[in-house]
Amino acid sequence: KQWYQRRVRGHFAVTSGKSKISVKHEVLAGAGAGSCQIVITTPMELLKIQMQLASQVPGNTMTAGSLAKPLFQEKGIRGLYKVTLVTALRDVTFSCIYFPCVGIGTQLFHRESDSKFSSFLKTLGVACVGGAAASGMVTPFDVVKTRIQTVTPGVQKVTYNGVPDTFAKVIKNEGFGALFKGCVPRMSVIAPLMAIAQSVYFIGVAEALFGINTANY
Repeated sequence: KQWYQRRVRGHFAVTSGKSKISVKHEVLAGAGAGSCQIVITTPMELLKIQMQLASQVPGNTMTAGSLAKPLFQEKGIRGLYKVTLVTALRDVTFSCIYFPCVGIGTQLFHRESDSKFSSFLKTLGVACVGGAAASGMVTPFDVVKTRIQTVTPGVQKVTYNGVPDTFAKVIKNEGFGALFKGCVPRMSVIAPLMAIAQSVYFIGVAEALFGINTANY
Protein backbone atom coordinates (compact mmCIF):
# COMPACT_ATOMS: atom_id res chain seq x y z
CA LYS A 1 0.00 0.00 0.00
CA GLN A 2 2.84 2.39 0.85
CA TRP A 3 4.57 1.58 -2.45
CA TYR A 4 1.40 2.20 -4.47
CA GLN A 5 0.72 5.48 -2.68
CA ARG A 6 4.31 6.58 -3.27
CA ARG A 7 3.99 5.93 -7.01
CA VAL A 8 0.74 7.89 -7.23
CA ARG A 9 2.21 10.77 -5.21
CA GLY A 10 5.20 10.75 -7.55
CA HIS A 11 2.88 10.92 -10.56
CA PHE A 12 1.05 13.94 -9.14
CA ALA A 13 4.36 15.65 -8.36
CA VAL A 14 5.65 15.09 -11.91
CA THR A 15 2.43 16.19 -13.64
CA SER A 16 2.09 19.30 -11.46
CA GLY A 17 5.76 20.22 -11.83
CA LYS A 18 6.11 20.77 -8.09
CA SER A 19 8.30 19.06 -5.49
CA LYS A 20 5.41 19.12 -3.00
CA ILE A 21 1.92 17.95 -3.88
CA SER A 22 -1.35 19.40 -2.63
CA VAL A 23 -3.43 17.94 0.19
CA LYS A 24 -6.07 17.07 -2.41
CA HIS A 25 -3.59 14.89 -4.28
CA GLU A 26 -2.36 13.37 -1.01
CA VAL A 27 -5.96 12.33 -0.27
CA LEU A 28 -6.47 10.95 -3.80
CA ALA A 29 -3.27 8.92 -3.56
CA GLY A 30 -4.40 7.56 -0.19
CA ALA A 31 -7.83 6.70 -1.57
CA GLY A 32 -6.23 4.72 -4.38
CA ALA A 33 -4.03 2.81 -1.93
CA GLY A 34 -7.00 2.03 0.33
CA SER A 35 -9.09 0.86 -2.62
CA CYS A 36 -6.40 -1.65 -3.59
CA GLN A 37 -6.17 -2.90 -0.01
CA ILE A 38 -9.82 -3.92 0.35
CA VAL A 39 -9.50 -6.48 -2.45
CA ILE A 40 -7.36 -8.57 -0.08
CA THR A 41 -8.55 -7.54 3.37
CA THR A 42 -12.33 -7.96 2.90
CA PRO A 43 -12.42 -11.79 2.58
CA MET A 44 -9.58 -12.22 5.09
CA GLU A 45 -11.40 -10.23 7.77
CA LEU A 46 -14.69 -12.02 7.14
CA LEU A 47 -12.99 -15.38 7.72
CA LYS A 48 -11.11 -14.02 10.75
CA ILE A 49 -14.34 -12.96 12.45
CA GLN A 50 -16.06 -16.26 11.63
CA MET A 51 -13.11 -18.22 13.04
CA GLN A 52 -13.22 -16.15 16.22
CA LEU A 53 -16.92 -16.92 16.62
CA ALA A 54 -16.39 -20.61 15.84
CA SER A 55 -13.67 -20.83 18.49
CA GLN A 56 -16.29 -19.97 21.14
CA VAL A 57 -17.94 -23.35 20.51
CA PRO A 58 -16.26 -26.09 22.61
CA GLY A 59 -14.47 -28.67 20.50
CA ASN A 60 -14.78 -26.69 17.28
CA THR A 61 -11.74 -27.22 15.05
CA MET A 62 -12.88 -25.37 11.92
CA THR A 63 -10.17 -23.81 9.78
CA ALA A 64 -10.27 -20.84 7.43
CA GLY A 65 -10.56 -23.23 4.49
CA SER A 66 -13.48 -25.16 5.97
CA LEU A 67 -15.31 -21.88 6.63
CA ALA A 68 -14.59 -20.39 3.22
CA LYS A 69 -15.61 -23.47 1.19
CA PRO A 70 -19.34 -23.63 2.09
CA LEU A 71 -19.60 -19.83 1.93
CA PHE A 72 -18.08 -19.85 -1.55
CA GLN A 73 -20.26 -22.77 -2.70
CA GLU A 74 -23.44 -21.12 -1.42
CA LYS A 75 -22.87 -17.50 -2.49
CA GLY A 76 -19.89 -17.60 -4.82
CA ILE A 77 -17.10 -15.05 -4.72
CA ARG A 78 -19.60 -12.42 -3.55
CA GLY A 79 -20.00 -14.32 -0.31
CA LEU A 80 -16.38 -13.60 0.55
CA TYR A 81 -16.91 -9.90 -0.14
CA LYS A 82 -19.83 -9.31 2.18
CA VAL A 83 -20.01 -5.69 3.41
CA THR A 84 -17.40 -4.49 0.92
CA LEU A 85 -19.04 -1.06 1.15
CA VAL A 86 -18.38 -0.55 4.86
CA THR A 87 -14.92 -2.11 4.53
CA ALA A 88 -14.20 0.43 1.80
CA LEU A 89 -15.57 3.22 3.98
CA ARG A 90 -13.19 2.16 6.74
CA ASP A 91 -10.03 1.41 4.75
CA VAL A 92 -10.30 4.10 2.08
CA THR A 93 -11.16 6.73 4.70
CA PHE A 94 -8.26 5.52 6.84
CA SER A 95 -5.83 5.92 3.95
CA CYS A 96 -7.30 9.32 3.03
CA ILE A 97 -6.47 10.48 6.57
CA TYR A 98 -3.26 8.56 7.26
CA PHE A 99 -1.20 9.29 4.16
CA PRO A 100 -1.80 13.07 4.13
CA CYS A 101 -0.92 13.11 7.86
CA VAL A 102 2.36 11.33 7.12
CA GLY A 103 3.10 13.45 4.06
CA ILE A 104 2.34 16.78 5.73
CA GLY A 105 3.99 15.73 9.01
CA THR A 106 7.16 14.70 7.20
CA GLN A 107 7.31 18.03 5.39
CA LEU A 108 6.77 19.96 8.63
CA PHE A 109 9.44 18.19 10.67
CA HIS A 110 12.01 17.34 8.00
CA ARG A 111 15.20 19.39 7.96
CA GLU A 112 17.89 19.31 5.29
CA SER A 113 20.48 18.93 8.06
CA ASP A 114 18.79 15.81 9.48
CA SER A 115 20.85 12.66 9.58
CA LYS A 116 19.46 9.42 8.14
CA PHE A 117 18.76 8.14 11.64
CA SER A 118 17.05 11.36 12.67
CA SER A 119 14.82 11.22 9.59
CA PHE A 120 14.03 7.60 10.40
CA LEU A 121 12.94 8.48 13.95
CA LYS A 122 10.77 11.31 12.67
CA THR A 123 9.17 8.93 10.19
CA LEU A 124 8.38 6.54 13.04
CA GLY A 125 6.81 9.31 15.11
CA VAL A 126 4.75 10.76 12.27
CA ALA A 127 3.50 7.30 11.24
CA CYS A 128 2.53 6.48 14.85
CA VAL A 129 0.54 9.68 15.25
CA GLY A 130 -1.05 9.39 11.80
CA GLY A 131 -1.95 5.74 12.35
CA ALA A 132 -3.49 6.42 15.76
CA ALA A 133 -5.49 9.41 14.52
CA ALA A 134 -6.78 7.68 11.38
CA SER A 135 -7.70 4.44 13.16
CA GLY A 136 -9.55 6.32 15.87
CA MET A 137 -11.59 8.30 13.35
CA VAL A 138 -12.70 5.25 11.37
CA THR A 139 -13.60 3.11 14.40
CA PRO A 140 -17.38 3.54 13.79
CA PHE A 141 -17.00 1.92 10.36
CA ASP A 142 -15.05 -0.96 11.92
CA VAL A 143 -17.75 -1.49 14.57
CA VAL A 144 -20.49 -1.55 11.92
CA LYS A 145 -18.47 -3.90 9.69
CA THR A 146 -17.95 -6.35 12.55
CA ARG A 147 -21.65 -6.31 13.49
CA ILE A 148 -22.71 -7.08 9.92
CA GLN A 149 -20.08 -9.78 9.43
CA THR A 150 -21.08 -11.57 12.63
CA VAL A 151 -23.41 -13.91 10.82
CA THR A 152 -23.38 -16.93 13.17
CA PRO A 153 -27.00 -17.68 14.20
CA GLY A 154 -27.80 -17.26 17.86
CA VAL A 155 -24.85 -15.00 18.58
CA GLN A 156 -26.60 -11.72 17.83
CA LYS A 157 -29.96 -10.81 19.36
CA VAL A 158 -30.34 -7.93 16.90
CA THR A 159 -30.25 -8.45 13.15
CA TYR A 160 -28.76 -5.86 10.83
CA ASN A 161 -29.76 -5.03 7.28
CA GLY A 162 -27.10 -2.96 5.60
CA VAL A 163 -24.83 -0.15 6.70
CA PRO A 164 -27.40 2.62 7.43
CA ASP A 165 -29.62 0.19 9.35
CA THR A 166 -26.65 -1.00 11.45
CA PHE A 167 -25.60 2.55 12.30
CA ALA A 168 -29.16 3.42 13.31
CA LYS A 169 -29.71 0.31 15.48
CA VAL A 170 -26.36 0.57 17.25
CA ILE A 171 -27.01 4.21 18.17
CA LYS A 172 -30.64 3.53 19.15
CA ASN A 173 -29.94 0.44 21.27
CA GLU A 174 -26.53 1.25 22.73
CA GLY A 175 -25.97 4.98 22.30
CA PHE A 176 -23.59 6.95 20.06
CA GLY A 177 -20.59 5.94 22.18
CA ALA A 178 -21.03 2.30 21.10
CA LEU A 179 -19.70 3.25 17.67
CA PHE A 180 -16.33 3.88 19.32
CA LYS A 181 -16.11 0.62 21.28
CA GLY A 182 -12.58 -0.73 21.09
CA CYS A 183 -11.23 2.60 19.86
CA VAL A 184 -8.26 2.77 22.24
CA PRO A 185 -7.11 -0.86 21.72
CA ARG A 186 -7.48 -0.39 17.98
CA MET A 187 -5.37 2.78 18.06
CA SER A 188 -2.80 1.00 20.25
CA VAL A 189 -2.43 -1.74 17.64
CA ILE A 190 -2.59 0.32 14.45
CA ALA A 191 -0.16 3.07 15.57
CA PRO A 192 2.92 0.79 15.95
CA LEU A 193 1.78 -1.32 12.99
CA MET A 194 1.82 1.70 10.67
CA ALA A 195 5.11 2.85 12.17
CA ILE A 196 6.66 -0.51 11.29
CA ALA A 197 5.14 -0.46 7.79
CA GLN A 198 6.34 3.10 7.18
CA SER A 199 9.80 2.18 8.48
CA VAL A 200 10.06 -0.73 6.05
CA TYR A 201 9.01 1.66 3.30
CA PHE A 202 11.54 4.27 4.52
CA ILE A 203 14.40 1.76 4.49
CA GLY A 204 13.34 0.50 1.08
CA VAL A 205 13.15 -3.23 1.89
CA ALA A 206 10.61 -4.07 -0.83
CA GLU A 207 12.50 -2.06 -3.44
CA ALA A 208 15.73 -3.86 -2.55
CA LEU A 209 14.08 -7.31 -2.69
CA PHE A 210 12.48 -6.70 -6.09
CA GLY A 211 15.26 -4.61 -7.58
CA ILE A 212 13.12 -1.49 -7.99
CA ASN A 213 15.01 1.71 -8.76
CA THR A 214 13.61 4.30 -6.36
CA ALA A 215 15.12 7.12 -8.39
CA ASN A 216 12.31 6.64 -10.90
CA TYR A 217 9.62 7.85 -8.46
